[in-house]
Amino acid sequence: MKIYSMTATFGKLERQTLTLTPGLNIIEAPNEWGKSTWCAFIVAMLYGIDTKARTTQTVLADKERYAPWSGAPMEGRMDICWKGRNITIERSTRGRVIFGEFRAYETESGLDVPELTAANCGMELLGVERSVFVRAGFLKLSDMPVTQDDALRRRLNNLVTTGDEDGAADKLAQSLKELKNKCRYNKSGLLPQAETERDKLEEQLRSLQELNVQAQRLRERQKELEIWTAKLENHKAALNYAQAQEDSRHILEAENARDAVQNQLSTLESECAVLPSAEEAERARTELQKLHNESMSLQMEQQMLPSAPIAPECQKCFEGMTGEQAVEQAKSDVEQVRLWIKKIKTLKIIVLITSVLAVAVALVGAFVFHEFYRGFYMAACGILYVPVLCLFKIKKLRLLCRNYAVKYGVEHFNTWIPMAEEFAGQRQAFEEENAQYQQMVSQLQQRREDLMSRLQALTGGEAIGSCLEKWEKVTQKWKALADLRRDLQRAQEQITALQAMAKDVPAPSAPDELTQTLSETDALLTSAAFELKQNQLRLGQFQGQAEALGQESALRATLKQVRSRIERLEETYSALEVAQKALSTATSELQRRFAPRIAKRAQELFGKLTDGRYEKVMLAEDLSIHVSAQQEATTRPSQWRSDGTVDQLYLALRLAVAEELTPDAPLVLDDAMVRFDDKRLATALNILSEMAEDKQVILFTCQSREKKLQGEM
Repeated sequence: MKIYSMTATFGKLERQTLTLTPGLNIIEAPNEWGKSTWCAFIVAMLYGIDTKARTTQTVLADKERYAPWSGAPMEGRMDICWKGRNITIERSTRGRVIFGEFRAYETESGLDVPELTAANCGMELLGVERSVFVRAGFLKLSDMPVTQDDALRRRLNNLVTTGDEDGAADKLAQSLKELKNKCRYNKSGLLPQAETERDKLEEQLRSLQELNVQAQRLRERQKELEIWTAKLENHKAALNYAQAQEDSRHILEAENARDAVQNQLSTLESECAVLPSAEEAERARTELQKLHNESMSLQMEQQMLPSAPIAPECQKCFEGMTGEQAVEQAKSDVEQVRLWIKKIKTLKIIVLITSVLAVAVALVGAFVFHEFYRGFYMAACGILYVPVLCLFKIKKLRLLCRNYAVKYGVEHFNTWIPMAEEFAGQRQAFEEENAQYQQMVSQLQQRREDLMSRLQALTGGEAIGSCLEKWEKVTQKWKALADLRRDLQRAQEQITALQAMAKDVPAPSAPDELTQTLSETDALLTSAAFELKQNQLRLGQFQGQAEALGQESALRATLKQVRSRIERLEETYSALEVAQKALSTATSELQRRFAPRIAKRAQELFGKLTDGRYEKVMLAEDLSIHVSAQQEATTRPSQWRSDGTVDQLYLALRLAVAEELTPDAPLVLDDAMVRFDDKRLATALNILSEMAEDKQVILFTCQSREKKLQGEM
């Protein structure tokens, strides 16, 4: 297949077109121009976009990595030549499905190419899977070493071991492996299944035997329970018979008690016929009891009546006076005493003045008019007569005041009026208390007279205790009569209930040897019935389980067949192991014969790239590369060589791989030779030019050396 042109809306590419030629195409462009994007576009157009891939922390999914920067839907077109036919492939986004729309048609006629679909386009055009094309048809500096890609390794292994890319040996080995796995793979396969079936049949046989043993035990237990139940039923019949006899005795006793009550009732009805009615007796007894209670209450009130108030102690000065009179008298006496005291004060002044005057007259006569001394003396004596009279008067007035103080018992007259007022208050309180007391006594007397009048009317003069006792006896007789009537009714109801409960129970059919009570017997019968039912259910379950397990003879026959099948499968498994070992031996032999195929071509290319310096290239079983230079006796791993030599070595190997694995696919190189010197680069370009005669080669580079060297070729 060869690519003529490509138009892409893909990543940073916005409707950009890249035109190619069938041979060697050298596309020079700077970094970030989109070389890697065109490489990814080629793969996406041929194999589609994996829309299920998810972005992780380390890897960005292609659907997000190459989403158009402009925000337009992802789409592309590729014009190719395949098997002599010019074909156009188109992919576009449908809804949310990236590259979900696919079409392949002939470029000139526009007729669809039905053999190409979105799923098989790359496989049909290139003849290899996506991973093989990516690893073998694309060469980048970072991807030049051969890695352990599963599809690529499978094709390399087929080439190395059988020399045939169709993988017939792998298919045979896989078939043998699948047959072995079909026979036995861990716990799956025919053998484990047959062994599981055998174990299951053996377990079924064991379970069936255990079920039969348990069922036999249950049947024996069932017989024991049936015998025990029969004994319990007979014992219950005996208890019921004894209970029936006891019920008959209770009915007879109840009838006798009813007859006794009937006789008492007849006697008491005769006695009550001549008595006052129950209502009259109850009414009289109630009224009499009420009056009796009132009498007792009245007596209690009389006993609790306080004593008569005592008149307050009266002072002699207030004897025979009322409170108001005492106050008026005290006020009058205080006024009189005050008047006397005022007079005494006046007389004292007169005494003082006259005494001073008499002394002055005597002194004047003695010292001034001494010749008239006698006259002045007589005058002074005459003046002294006045204070003497005043003193007698003062003494008399004081005696009168003292008499009043003796009368009141207090010398100071200021307390006489309060004493009188206190006496008046005490007298008034006594009179009020005495009036209340007399009123209470009068009321009690009036109530007593009224009570005695009502008692006289009710008892006719008879003692109240006797009347109460008489009416109490009448009331009790009527109550006794009512009680006997109720007792008679209850006795009749009891007889009716006992007769209703009484049953005609036959005697037990067999002797009774048990001693349990009726409740214990019922509990034992219930327990036995429950156990019988449970046993019956378990027997049914055992029978169902036994039926589910199958007949013992059929199980044994099936087990025999399974064991025979296991023997045959084990023989088959052993034969497959022998065949697998034989195929492995044959594969090893083929590998020794065809291993040099890829290594030989890689050695030729590596020799050209290094001007024949390295003579031998070997591809080990694990795809590691060993080389030897001139005059070296042994091969060494590639790690022993310089970086430039390693680049040339891996380029030679990858070119050899591309020739063998992807003969129909274009070879795309993305900056794969940036570390080559000019000489080695020129040699590599010569090799690519030779390869371009058979397959299209597309070389992306960020340097100008490739085109310059191409022009010089």
